[in-house]
Parts: sequence; structure tokens; C-alpha cells
Amino acid sequence: MFEAAELGHKVSKEEYAQEEPKLREALLKAQYALLAAPKFPVIVIIGGVDGAGKGETVNLLNEWMDPRHIITCAFGDPSDEEAERPHMWRFWRALPPKGRIGILFGSWYTAPIVDRVLKRSGPSEFLRDIDDVKHFERMLVAEGAMILKFWFHLSKSAQKQRLDALEKDPRTRWRVTALDRERFKIYDRFRNISETALRETSTGEAPWIIVEGVDARYRSLLVGRTLLEGLQHRLAGTKPPLPAPAPLEPRIDKRNVLNSLDYTQKLTDKEYRAQLEKYQGRLALHSRKPKFRKRSLILVFEGQDAAGKGSTIRRITGALDARYYGITPVAAPTEEERAQPYLWRFWRHLPRLGRVTIFDRSWYGRVLVERVEKFAHEADWMRAYHEINQFEEEMVEHGAIVLKFWMAITKEEQLKRFRLREKTSFKAFKITEEDWRNRKKWDDYERAVCDMVERTSTEAAPWNLIPANDKLFARIQVLRTICEALDKNL
Repeated sequence: MFEAAELGHKVSKEEYAQEEPKLREALLKAQYALLAAPKFPVIVIIGGVDGAGKGETVNLLNEWMDPRHIITCAFGDPSDEEAERPHMWRFWRALPPKGRIGILFGSWYTAPIVDRVLKRSGPSEFLRDIDDVKHFERMLVAEGAMILKFWFHLSKSAQKQRLDALEKDPRTRWRVTALDRERFKIYDRFRNISETALRETSTGEAPWIIVEGVDARYRSLLVGRTLLEGLQHRLAGTKPPLPAPAPLEPRIDKRNVLNSLDYTQKLTDKEYRAQLEKYQGRLALHSRKPKFRKRSLILVFEGQDAAGKGSTIRRITGALDARYYGITPVAAPTEEERAQPYLWRFWRHLPRLGRVTIFDRSWYGRVLVERVEKFAHEADWMRAYHEINQFEEEMVEHGAIVLKFWMAITKEEQLKRFRLREKTSFKAFKITEEDWRNRKKWDDYERAVCDMVERTSTEAAPWNLIPANDKLFARIQVLRTICEALDKNL
């Protein structure tokens, strides 16, 4: 794969002097066209061997274009804040919004490759990490992003010459570190594993461009022209092909996971008070255990309108220290959120270790309201099942305990609660025209919920379906489920 990048590619001074001004002008023109009609973000990934000109090229792109509209991020070792969240959290935060160019110097490829080179991970773990990267990039492209990936390569002899030359010059000696020399000793292993990573992730929607790094003029023109051509094609409306998701299976009968629940289950006031004290006490003790400082708890609440999500959440927070939990209510996305992939606004709210985050509605809006109301195309909400599963698996792998609750009520009970809200002055604000409009699409939402449960109730993060016609019973069921999960995990 790297053979074509060891041929000694060069560009003469004369050719460079002739081409550089035209390229800069065209890049600026394309950048401003992107800003004028911000329909997609541009993600430029810079990777490769030490001494191959990565830093110089990043600086050059900022010089050739308007740096005010370029987001440049260089990634080193994770900070304490980053280490307390899933590995991809810091990369999600660095994604550029629509209309902007983001240059990622180091990326989600660094850790899988370096860990495998240094034998901190095995072959199967490495391939799993690479597969996760492919799915992540496919999701970004499906959400509209343009991804350009540049791998800067040097042969072993060329890298040695480059490092020696930098060390010899007092002005550049600081750029060669002891780590650079240590990694040069394992050049062959680094090359082989990098080649595997690039081969597996050079896809139709996000291919790798191998850049020979010996000649600065050659690599500069190659990267600049590739970026320009990519921008021009996307601005003209050309998008990479994406695989179509598998169709949903049709239902044979009307029996499903919602109408099969036992909605007659109830608790008396006396039973409720006794169990509420019991489970709130257990939850309070669990959240204060030293072991919990190394975990996090993520609670997801979905359900029909008026199913009791808010009142149930209040019974949970009543047992928690207010310093260590947060509630994230989810409504229609803001302008800032619409400029990013749909999962972006949820990644940014993931808790640190030792904390609890409660989502009052969640990322499942993509496969529920966006599906039913046709805010998302079928291909978008269909692929979301896999993207959501992967998102939740990343949380669990990092130590999060993820519990998902669907608060279910019958259509008759919902009508009763709607009427009560209308008649009660301090509850009237809870009932809106949108609630009545959604009720008319009850069957469509029920079908969407059943598909959601079938496709996203995983071993890592299963769904808990709570029959909530009786609010007292539902609250205790939720608290009991949380306590049992903490019993198991702590």
C-alpha cells in the first residue's frame, strides 16, 4: 500500500511557484462558498509517520485559507476530563459544524494503531477498534460530512534522514524527541500495523490519500489539490455512495411488546410509601459507595405523553446528592445542534465517573418522532439503530451503567390524564396542541416503539418496559430496577 509513496515524488520550484497562487485562490473561493451555503462540514484527518511534514502541512492550510473559519485540533494523551468519558468523547467535541473545515492532527486512528504497535491490545481488539472507526465515519458521511484522510509516509531510510537533519539544525532540534527515536526503532512494526488499519478503513465514502512526505512542494500541492477537488465536487452536489440499510420485517399480527404488558398492576399508598423509602435509601447508599466513583450511571427515559416520566425522575433525584447528578431535558434541536450529527448533542452531556446523568427523552427521537413525523428520511432512521447501539456500547465499555426505561400507558389512560391536566390549573401548561396531535398518530408511534425495542434492546443496554397506568407502581418498578442494576455492577 505504501510502495507508491516511496518513489521519490518531487515538484520543481518553477512548477510550485506557478501553481501555488492559483491553488490558494481557488481554495479560498471554495471555502467562502462553503460558508455562504453551510450544508455540510469538512473533516480533514492528518496522520502518518514522524517527520513526514504533517505539522508543516497543517500550518500551510491555515495560511492558504481563512483560518478564522478553520477549526484545528491536535490530540495528545487524554486529559483527566477526557479519560473519565468514553474514548470518542473528545473527538465528538472537536467535530466542525456545517460550513466549517475541521483539521484533526491526530485522530481516532492514533490509539488503536499505537496500542497495537506497543502490544497493549491484541489482534482481535485492534480489528474491533478499526471496525468501530469504519462505522463512525460511515455515520458522519451519512449525516452529510465530507471526510478527507491524509496519511503522510516516509520510507525507513527517508525518516532516518529527516530526523537526523532536524536534529542537526539548532533551529529545529527541539522537534525531535526521545519518543520519536524510540518509535523509529519499531518502524517496521508501525508500518505493518498502520498499513492494515489504512487498508481496512479506506472506504468508498472516506478513502485514504497516501502522501509521500520527502518533498515539501509535492506534498503541499497534493493535499491542497485534493482538498480543493473534494470541496468543488461536494459544492456541486456530488455525494459518495452509501450502503442501504436492511428493511424492517412486516408484522403478522397485532400483538407486540407494548400491548402485551400487564397494565393492571397497582400499589396501595401504604405499600408505595414503604417501598419508596426502601429503594430511595438503597439508591442513596449505592451512589455514595467508593466503587461508584469509578463508574457512571446514565438513565434514559422515554414514553408516551403523560406517562409519568417527570414524576418518576423526581423520585430518583430525591435520593441523590445534587452535586453529582444532572438532568438533560431533550426538545427540538437548536441551530447549533442542527449543524452537527444528531448524536453530537448527547455525547456532550455524558457524565464523568462518579456522576449520574438523566435524559428526559433522548437520542431515540431519531427513530421515534423523527421517523413518525418524517423529519428524517427512512435511510437515516434505519441506520440509526446500529449507530445508537454502538453509542451505548461505547458508554458501557468505559464503565457506564446504562438503563433505558419506556414508560408505557394505554390509550384510554392517556386520555384520562390529558383531561385531568386541562382541568387542573397548575398542570394545564403540560398539555399542548402537539400532545393532541401526537395522540392521533398513536398506532404509528406504537409501531415505531416496537421496532425500536426489537432493534436496540441489547445485552449491554436492554430496554425496561414499565407499565405505568398506575404511577405508584411504575415509580417503584423504576427505582427497583436501578437498585438491582447497581447491586449487580457494584
